[in-house]
Amino acid sequence: MPPKHRDGDVVAVIPGHWIAWAHTLSAYAAFLGALIVGVWLHYTKIVQNEHYGYPVEWFPSVSATIGDKYPERSVFQIFIAICSGPRFMLVFLWYCMSNRKDSSLSKFVAGVGVFRTLTCGGWTYITSTDDHDWHDIFMISYLVATLPWTIGCTMLSPPNPEAIKYRKYLASAFFGTLVPLVYFFIQHKVHRVPGAYTIYAFFEWSLVLLDVGFDTVTVMDFSSFEIVVKDVKGLARGDNQRVADAVLEKEKNRAVGQVFNARFVWSEMLDAAADVYLGFVFWSVLTSLGVVVWYFPLWHMGISGYEVAILSTVSPLLLGIRQLRGLIVGNLPVLYATSVVGLFAYLLQSPESRLGAVSFGVWQSCLAWTAAWSGARNNPAKLEAKISAWTIGLIASSIAKFAFQTNNPVWPIMNENNGGWNKTGILVFILAVAKAWQGSSSDSGSRQPSEKPKGPSILAGSGVGGIIFGLHSLLSDSSTMILWVWDGYPIRGPMAVPHGAWTIAAMAVGLAFGLFYPNLARGWTAFGIGSIGAAILTLSHHWFGYYGALTLTVYMMAVTPTIISNAVKFAPGRTFFVGFFTYNIMVLFHVWVVAYAFVPGGPLVREHTDWVMTSMMLLIGCGVFSALQNGGAPAKQESFRPAANPAARRQRSYYIYILLFLQLLSASVAYLRFPSYNYEPYHKDDKVITAGIWTIHFSIDNDMWSSERRMESLIRETELDVVGLLESDLQRIIMGNRDTTQYLAEELGMWVDYGPGPNKHTWGAALLSKFPIVNSTHHLLPSPVGELAPAIHATIDAYGELIDVFVFHSGQEEDPEDRRQQSEYLSKLMGSSPRPSILLSYLVIDPGKGNYNTYVSDQSGMLDIDPSDDDRWCEYILYKGLRRSGYARVSRGSITDTELQIGKFVVGEPENGNRLLSEEEVPAGLRFPELFKGKGVRDHRYHVFDEPKYFL
Repeated sequence: MPPKHRDGDVVAVIPGHWIAWAHTLSAYAAFLGALIVGVWLHYTKIVQNEHYGYPVEWFPSVSATIGDKYPERSVFQIFIAICSGPRFMLVFLWYCMSNRKDSSLSKFVAGVGVFRTLTCGGWTYITSTDDHDWHDIFMISYLVATLPWTIGCTMLSPPNPEAIKYRKYLASAFFGTLVPLVYFFIQHKVHRVPGAYTIYAFFEWSLVLLDVGFDTVTVMDFSSFEIVVKDVKGLARGDNQRVADAVLEKEKNRAVGQVFNARFVWSEMLDAAADVYLGFVFWSVLTSLGVVVWYFPLWHMGISGYEVAILSTVSPLLLGIRQLRGLIVGNLPVLYATSVVGLFAYLLQSPESRLGAVSFGVWQSCLAWTAAWSGARNNPAKLEAKISAWTIGLIASSIAKFAFQTNNPVWPIMNENNGGWNKTGILVFILAVAKAWQGSSSDSGSRQPSEKPKGPSILAGSGVGGIIFGLHSLLSDSSTMILWVWDGYPIRGPMAVPHGAWTIAAMAVGLAFGLFYPNLARGWTAFGIGSIGAAILTLSHHWFGYYGALTLTVYMMAVTPTIISNAVKFAPGRTFFVGFFTYNIMVLFHVWVVAYAFVPGGPLVREHTDWVMTSMMLLIGCGVFSALQNGGAPAKQESFRPAANPAARRQRSYYIYILLFLQLLSASVAYLRFPSYNYEPYHKDDKVITAGIWTIHFSIDNDMWSSERRMESLIRETELDVVGLLESDLQRIIMGNRDTTQYLAEELGMWVDYGPGPNKHTWGAALLSKFPIVNSTHHLLPSPVGELAPAIHATIDAYGELIDVFVFHSGQEEDPEDRRQQSEYLSKLMGSSPRPSILLSYLVIDPGKGNYNTYVSDQSGMLDIDPSDDDRWCEYILYKGLRRSGYARVSRGSITDTELQIGKFVVGEPENGNRLLSEEEVPAGLRFPELFKGKGVRDHRYHVFDEPKYFL
């Protein structure tokens, strides 16, 4: 007989740990049941992938097992449906165990648990074969929610040391498994390594086992629970107090423990988010300044005078005027609000007006943030909050560029026609300023009396200049340092996608390290490690060079709070003026090393990126030296550990939560942007290669708009299988740290070789190909006087035959000796290839004269695509070992200053003569698109000879 209770009859009692076991058994039954049935019935089919099958691949992936075949798909779905009931109960019981009145964290974690359960149903019942996009959306959402669920459950664990230990082990193993999982997926997808997918599958199954195993640990916690079913009318209510985490309680004096043991308040969280967004706007406006300035020397081919706009960063000098300083510090929301002019700049059509608006926005932003730091210098907690918001704003800016393929969606070169989110950015900015205005009177943390700083302020200011330059030049885009270490195919290092997310993660790790362990971050040992990382990045390629980049990333982010908090101890006007002026000098320095042929004094620093990096680290070292002078006794070095103030601890936790959210966002972007590599040429049945050469003028059109989307449309409409891009290296401050090739490659479905990287001191050469790039080598051709001439020598696999493609940009007209030596070098390089070849080039020659006869010669073996075309000077297409079937010239419109030249070649057929054919005699697959005949579209049309040429 069931026991009696005064509130009613107890009709059933269910032990709480039964729920956990039911969840575990049904989840494992779903996955393992599908695996057993799949291997039994369809083994060879579910181990088959797009590259290999059995016996090369011999173990099926999770997705192939649960989503492709009947009946294993049904087995999985049935048991997952059974699992949903225990899963919802598990989340509910966990909420009951962890809930307490003074914290919202348990509610948040419970919400995440429900969300994960629903998204699990999404990717379970909508497979990739049903709807690939929605399957991915649900799967990514599930994986993203796993991080806050895992961290939240660990933080809210009852005082059970064994359960906490297992949770930490399983969570660490889960996230650690992601690294080899991604590695072997890339080996399979990109490098097509036999057997790599089988190893990937093992790691994928490990994730499943670890994910379910993490929730199985609740068996230990729910043993104290019983679910009682009573025969009564009504519902008993109670408030369950959360039991303190024994591990965190034991470590309550540690900084990390204090952060996560604080009460969560949503209004304070919104304050932190608003400050971070203001930091995001600062970096967005600052990084846009270089792009709009660059437009003018680009068209003037030298110093234009508009470069003076970079001095708009020195506005902190106004803080040196005592009468103004109090007014500025007391009206920070006004300064923030007026910096919105930099966001509204996109509405101005005139390039000069847009530059003026951006310059004003930069002036106001630099003044506002310097005043914010200065005003908080006697309040360590508030100062930490402002520095955290500013640096996390940089991370958010980098993630925005990661998501939008290296363009920031709120830049003034963006609009609704080319992918801009300007209106959304402005709306959120207004909300953020309103929130900052509302919270401007609030304060957190105790004030400390100011002390007279030691040493000269120029050292502190130099440190500020060095660190801002380092953050801007290397970390404002996640792909910058990856392209520093890129060295062509086969791939031997990181790729912009997905490894850009690694750079962003290193930024977050560095900032957290600097906040929690300032004593280590400010020391000379850390500086030495950071300097070694800078040297490795500068001097090495591939993975080793990237490890140096990650080391430098962690160091720069970690030392930033120290350098800024030290600088605010000095007179702000003088110190930050020195800082931003030094930053400006470094900006010019790192442009001069590549623009030496067009600027005064340029040859003195020609090709000396090593000098730039050394100068940057020395400036940071000045800031470290000043900080150590003013660090005082160890007891005074706790300014970034406000342990005694609960409000300050809580404040820090919000910024850590934002960091975690941004990392989830970054990982999601990496997953969504990962290329498919299932590319095909436009006319594969005719074995045609349509090749083009285009000088893209740094992806800024004639009216100062970003031109990637218009370029993509023209390349797609001309049906280019292979295209060489020149003037394509945008990875410098003055060009916005962008990479046009990422957008083009992903949208067009092409392999891409960026060419010589930003540290090779060229204006850039890139190659996009519908055919796999088997191998590529980068060359810097002889340039004794003028600018460096980049070249790519790539081998592509076109229809089963290896074809060499050369992309080359020669020196300028003013340097005839450079161009002579370059023609000899390239002629020998092309002549050394026994394979059929295509040259896509910018030669600066008259047809039939001078160096032309070196490029088109017996030594090179190359032929001109149209010897009769005497209206060329820059762009040329040469070839050998292929049948040339067509040639066309397409006008540029307003995208750039150079036309697009196109040639069609047939693989597997011998070279032909110069006899022309009418279009009617040419098979349909060998014809150029009709779209560009006559007036064409968007000012793109066949010109010079008004229609394509076809050759017999």
